[in-house]
Amino acid sequence: MKTFSLALTVSALATMAFSHATFQQLWVDGEDQEGICVRLPPSNSPVTSVTGQSIVCNANPSPAQGICDVPAGSTVTVEMHQQPGDRSCANEGIGGNHFGPVMVYLSKVDDAAAADGSTPWFKIFESGYDAATGKWGNDVINEECGKQDLMIPSDIAPGDYLLRAETIALHAAGQRGGAQFYISCYQITITGGGSATPEGVSFPGAYSVNDPGILVNIWGNLQSYTIPGPPVYTGA
Repeated sequence: MKTFSLALTVSALATMAFSHATFQQLWVDGEDQEGICVRLPPSNSPVTSVTGQSIVCNANPSPAQGICDVPAGSTVTVEMHQQPGDRSCANEGIGGNHFGPVMVYLSKVDDAAAADGSTPWFKIFESGYDAATGKWGNDVINEECGKQDLMIPSDIAPGDYLLRAETIALHAAGQRGGAQFYISCYQITITGGGSATPEGVSFPGAYSVNDPGILVNIWGNLQSYTIPGPPVYTGA
């Protein structure tokens, strides 16, 4: 269980302020694609509104260099770090007590390079809170040098997709608007697969400021946590 003292030191507060982060790289079946297919945000600052367009792929991300090929059924790894280009395991992927869940979505699009994120999104991964250990989804990212593995469903239709990686920092989420969303979108082409086209949700629209996983005080005796968004698509 995470505990919190109101007597935070000035240095601890400074650490929290400077521990923002960005999903920056992608791996496909253990092969490092670096930052080729990520739409990288201009800064490591969070999104704080669930109703604006920035909740889709972050605020004014730069165009990606290209599109990564990803076989259906493969394991991809999203990689997060606090500073651009810093992949050192000496630093946490996201630090400063920025505890929270991790989610990954897919959206099927006609052209990954041109897509604006307005097509439906279905969730393919989530990692929340384990009350027994006090461990959050992004604690796992920190333990794994900024990385989170997940599987691409083997039955989804081939074609271009946007992959949306997200963690929500909940250290200030006890008040409305206090949750911090760290988001990046990757441009991918899924090969192989089947014909499934899962139903999805819209961003903005999928989250509400009053959702129990967004407006939540994590510093008390937290017994459970409700991850925002739809259920994970598990395949046929």
